[in-house]
This record gives sequence, C-alpha cells and structure tokens, in this order.
Amino acid sequence: MFEALSGKLNGVFDRLRRRGALSEADVSEALREVRIALLEADVALPVVKDIVNKVRERSVGQEVIRSVSPAQQVIKIVNDCLVEALGGGAPGTDGVEHVPGLSLNAAPPVAILMIGLQGSGKTTTSGKIALRLRTRDRKKVLLASLDVQRPAAQLQLETLAKQAGVTSLPIVKGQSPLEIAARAMQVARGELYDVVILDTAGRLSIDEELMAEVAAVKAATKPHESLLVVDAMTGQDAVNTARSFNERVGVTGIVMTRVDGDARGGAALSMRAVTGAPIKLLGAGEKLDALEDFHPDRIAGRILGMGDIVSLVERAAETIDKAEAEKLAAKMQKGQFDLEDYAAQLKQINKMGSLSGILGMLPGIGKLKSQLEGANLDNSILKRQAAIIGSMTPKERRSPEILKASRKRRIALGSGTTVQEVNRLLKQFDDMSVMMKRMNKLGQKGLMRGGLGALLPGGGGGGKRPF
Repeated sequence: MFEALSGKLNGVFDRLRRRGALSEADVSEALREVRIALLEADVALPVVKDIVNKVRERSVGQEVIRSVSPAQQVIKIVNDCLVEALGGGAPGTDGVEHVPGLSLNAAPPVAILMIGLQGSGKTTTSGKIALRLRTRDRKKVLLASLDVQRPAAQLQLETLAKQAGVTSLPIVKGQSPLEIAARAMQVARGELYDVVILDTAGRLSIDEELMAEVAAVKAATKPHESLLVVDAMTGQDAVNTARSFNERVGVTGIVMTRVDGDARGGAALSMRAVTGAPIKLLGAGEKLDALEDFHPDRIAGRILGMGDIVSLVERAAETIDKAEAEKLAAKMQKGQFDLEDYAAQLKQINKMGSLSGILGMLPGIGKLKSQLEGANLDNSILKRQAAIIGSMTPKERRSPEILKASRKRRIALGSGTTVQEVNRLLKQFDDMSVMMKRMNKLGQKGLMRGGLGALLPGGGGGGKRPF
C-alpha cells in the first residue's frame, strides 16, 4: 500500500545522506519534497501540514545540524512524526493511548459491532475476526448478520462462519435488524458465548436511514467495540466516511481492508488525526487468516524502508508448524534433505502469504524493487514447484539423481510445466543441498570463522575468503 510513498521518501533521504553536513536550507528543501510526496500519497492537507511543521521544528536545531550523522537524525525525526500521525505514542480523543488489536476487556458476552458502507469488506472482515478470536484467543464466538438489505448477505456470513469454525445465528426471515441483534445477545448469554460479532447492513453512500439503524442497534446492544470497516483503495473517501460515522455514531476503532492493493496509503496516515479513532486491524487479502494488528511504529518502518522484521517473525511463529520445522532442521543437519522436505518447506512458506508481502517486511528491500519485479516473484512459482515435486514418484523425490530426460518429460507433462522448469527446480535443490552439506561439514565454529564466504563455492578451502 505504501510503495509509492516509500520510494519517494527514500529518494529524498538518499540525497540527504550524500551530504556530510546539513544546512537549514538543505532541511527545508528536503521537507518541501516530503510535503509533495505526502500530498501525492493522498494524505489529508491538515495532516501533511502538521507532520511537516513538527519535523521542521525538531530538525532545524543545532543538535541535528552539528550531529555526527545529521541525515540519520532527520530520518529518525520523520519516523517519529509518522508514528505519531498513525496513532502511536499519543492518546486518542478519549485520552487513552490505544494498544494494537481488539479490546475484549469486558464481561462476556462481549459485543463487537461491525459498521461501514456496502462493499468495504465488512462481512468478510467479520469472518476474519471470528477466526482470529477462535484460534488465537480461544474464544467461543457467535456471528450474527443484521443485514436484511442485501440479498444473501445472511447466507454469506453463515458460510464464512462454517469456514472459520464458529457458530452463526440461525436465520429467521422477516425479523428487523434490532430484533436480530436482541436475539443474538439473548442466545449469547444463554449459551455462554465469549464474543458476539454483529454485522450490520451497509449502503452505497452515507444516508440518514443507515445512521439511524446503526445508532439504534448500538443503543440496544451496547457493544464494547464499534469497528468501522473502510476500503483503503477509496483514499480520502475512506477518511470522509470515517469522519461521518464517528460524528454520528461513534467508533472505537477502524479496520482498513485491501491494504495489499495499490492504494496510495494516505487514508491510513490521515485516519487517526481526522477521527481520533485508532486503526486497529488491517485486512491484507481475501483469505480468512489475512488479518493483521495495526502497529504504527512498524508501519512507519515499512514506509521509510526499514522493514518490519517483528511482524515477519510473528507471522512465521503463527503459521509454521514447530514440530515439522524441528524435524526438517534435524534432517538438514544430517545432510538428509530431499525433495519431499523441500516440498514441505515450500508449503510452510506459502502459508505465510505472498512472497512480495514477505519481502516487503525486510529492511532496504525497496531499493531492490525493480530487480524483484523482473524476477517475477509471486506465489504461483511456489505452487508450480510443488506441482513438479508432486508429479514425482516417492523414489524420485528421495533420490533426484535418477531423474533423466524421459522421467523429466513425464514429470513436466504431469505437472503442467516444462522440462526447463523441472531442470531449474533441480538446480535450485542441488545448490541448497551443497550449501547444507558445507554447513554440516564446517559446524558452528567453522561458520563463525569463515562467515558467509565459507558457504560459497570454493569457500572454506584455505585460500582467500570472498568476504
């Protein structure tokens, strides 16, 4: 979502780094470019002015101009101001500094009211939150659709509930949203549910009927969380929607959907300042597990090209099977890694999401963006490689050296790929096998002495090390 903004800001900072010392004129010129970059990213004008003014006030002091690395000081100041704009380190309109994620600190059943315009992803997000609460927080969740406007909306939520492994409120035709909400709360109290997610109806645009309906449901159910779902792709329209809902109904948090698209990111930077409500969750895909906590400091790090290693590690911890990983590590140490293990590794990587999304969390990856685009990195490559391995016999997976021309043709035909792709996969596997054997031979001490150069062809042999 922030690629364009990140690229422009990093271009500004690269020019600053090339200068040994910075004058006030240098800082002012850089801030002018930062201002243009923020405006082009669709950040609201008052928010742009606030960020730029804060950076200017903190950057023109003598401690920056005379510091050992003035450019790094300016970058840190911009980072701090972005974190503040995104809602980090500062209390909201209620005077409370908000923590990432949902607040469930209330007596069960805790009601979560989902509101927003039609097409923003509200129903899908309800399913995502239900799955998250069931798997991560071990909560008993009830999903209830109050949408009697859109055809099949209640059936859609019922299907999502089955996919998430939670209960959906039985559909009773002819009931009003208020009656459905009251029945949902009654069932939740009677059957000891921890959380009730109430998915309200949306409209194509904000109107009086919509606001009155949402306000009535909120008054009747007294939800602990009122989450506004907005589409990041709508830019400043999302900010205007958030402002209207917050003024008329009141929201405790915002969920931004479609952040994996090519939105310019300005809505995220504007949302907290305009509404006072924090962004709590990010929807980063269509799958039910594609939901992330919103961390202002980590998002600021992504914008400035610093990566987000913490989120990457957290995602890996949630998706990777620990027992399988330990078993794989033990085989690698013994030099017994085969194509079946390689397929298992591909499956684990695929669970973590898109390759571009994973790489986007690595520091400095923005500068390699053009090369990465040329490499055509996407998850279809992993799927094709898994298909190739799946077309092999167990014996071929355990002993890939027996794969000759006729076998390769059969495998390519069976997997819907080409012989060239089969050869490419085998070459990658051979390279990995050689490196693992070298790691096993060197041991921990050898790796510490030789560094990465010891793993490269010709490394560790006593000649000059490449590094």
